[in-house]
Amino acid sequence: MRTVKRKRYSQSLKPKPLPKNRYQIRLMLVWGVMIAAILILVWRLHYLQIVRGAELLKRAREQQVALLTPYIPRRQIIDSQKNVLATDELHYTLYIHPRFFTETTEIVAQKLASILTETAESELVARFKNQATGIRLANNLPEHIAEQIRAFKFNGVELEEQYSRFYPQAEMLAEVTGYVNGEHQGQAGIEYSQESIIQNNLSSESLEVRRTGQGKIIPAAIPSNLIKIDDLKLQLTVNLRLQKVARTALRKQMKRYRAKRGAVIVMDVNNGSILALVCEPIYDPNNYQEYAVELFKNWAITDLYEPGSTFKPINVAIALEKGVIEPNTTVYDPGKLKIDVWEVKNHDYSTEGANGVISIAQILQRSSNVGMIQIMKRIDPKEYYQYLKTLGLDTKVGVDLPSDTPPSLKPKVEFLIHEIEPATTAFGQGFAVTPLKLLQLNAILANGGKIVTPHVVEGLVDAAGQFHWQPTYSTRQVLSPETTQAVLEMMETVVTEGSGSPALIPGYRIAGKTGTSQKASGGGYHSSARITSFVGILPVSSPRYAVLAVIDEPVGELAYGSTVTAPIVGEVMQSLIAIEGIPPDGTNKIKP
Repeated sequence: MRTVKRKRYSQSLKPKPLPKNRYQIRLMLVWGVMIAAILILVWRLHYLQIVRGAELLKRAREQQVALLTPYIPRRQIIDSQKNVLATDELHYTLYIHPRFFTETTEIVAQKLASILTETAESELVARFKNQATGIRLANNLPEHIAEQIRAFKFNGVELEEQYSRFYPQAEMLAEVTGYVNGEHQGQAGIEYSQESIIQNNLSSESLEVRRTGQGKIIPAAIPSNLIKIDDLKLQLTVNLRLQKVARTALRKQMKRYRAKRGAVIVMDVNNGSILALVCEPIYDPNNYQEYAVELFKNWAITDLYEPGSTFKPINVAIALEKGVIEPNTTVYDPGKLKIDVWEVKNHDYSTEGANGVISIAQILQRSSNVGMIQIMKRIDPKEYYQYLKTLGLDTKVGVDLPSDTPPSLKPKVEFLIHEIEPATTAFGQGFAVTPLKLLQLNAILANGGKIVTPHVVEGLVDAAGQFHWQPTYSTRQVLSPETTQAVLEMMETVVTEGSGSPALIPGYRIAGKTGTSQKASGGGYHSSARITSFVGILPVSSPRYAVLAVIDEPVGELAYGSTVTAPIVGEVMQSLIAIEGIPPDGTNKIKP
């Protein structure tokens, strides 16, 4: 019984065979799915290979290669004696992330404060507790400081590498070098005007290199000639040693007379190369962010002022060249005279009165305004105006520094119609020049009558001292050597017998001219504000250098060109004699 039942049970579980047509339907469905999948794959392959092939190929290549832009350091800037004035250096920015500290906040603060001496430990602790991450603690850290910080092995302390421009001489030559901003672009001085030369972009374009699937660059794929740079440096004409002397002398006089600002320029009169260019106040290009924007301009090149008596030798040269006077000519100086509705007086008329009959040299020695008017009245105003333009009173200096400002000369019609215009121009007022323009004009008297182009760039030089590029500068003859020699000898008497005696150096023949002019303001002149200046030339026997000192708004009743600026020029010339090895050429002595 049990056996039969089991057999019946097993027979009841046996599946019934399916109809034949149902097997065919299932098979067709399977084949249909497979064919559809194949068609989809074929369509997808067509879409990827044909429709989007070019696009995907481009994306694949972008993933396989990397655009690598190499860092190209800017060229170094050096002075005439190879002293480094500007260079690129590796610096570090220090970031702090207190949330990742494994040491206590106090320990980290204590260790960092021992290195970053300008920041107190208590200040660091407070900052770390108030901010969990992303604290930029210090910029421009040098390598040796970074090494000390790394030695602590603190978690949460990050040093980010970056190249920055470094100026070893700080503010000493800032008015010449200028500075570079955070994007490594020149913003002032030579860094700006000579950007294309200093950038050293011989191969600055981006290059393609291969990389792995993880994004790492394959070393073998980096071209051997990736970085094409040279060792050339931009050499300037300035002398660091002389620059320091000039700045020290200028600062001393500015402090003594509580002056607003000042400038000193030393130039080779034969080729226009500038050996020193100092402006005060000045800034440190390493920390330019901390200074006012107006300090970034070189006011000896950008700002105009009325030169006053330092322009009188130029006018004497014009009169000699036009033949209206001779070196031994004398004129009558009544001390004052009336022109139109204006009365013009000599600066010392209230104490000295009329000068009477005086020579041309005595006009310069005593800085006689009336005497100069008497001379220049002999020239037709139209010819006078034309000669001023011939000397460049309407053109820029041409210096290779930015923001070269042209002089401001009255319109020709106004100059010819109003008699007062040529009269005031005769003693250096009624028009305006930059200090550098005034030095360029006085250099004409020292080099035999040529206008030279003042400049600070000497060229690109290699490590062996060989120049690979040097700029060319124009010169132009505007006065005869005979005229300039006569004026130079008259200027020598200003130093030996006149107001320029503070610049006298025993054994050396020095020519010079003082200047003290009121500052123009709103169509008139300040009653007390003045600009003092002195220009000196040496040696007279074979002129080589011209030195100009200008001080703006010195304070005091005795603040004149003879007392404020002439001593600066004398001090700079003494150093110039020692630096350049200039031999004595005279027997003059300082009067007791």
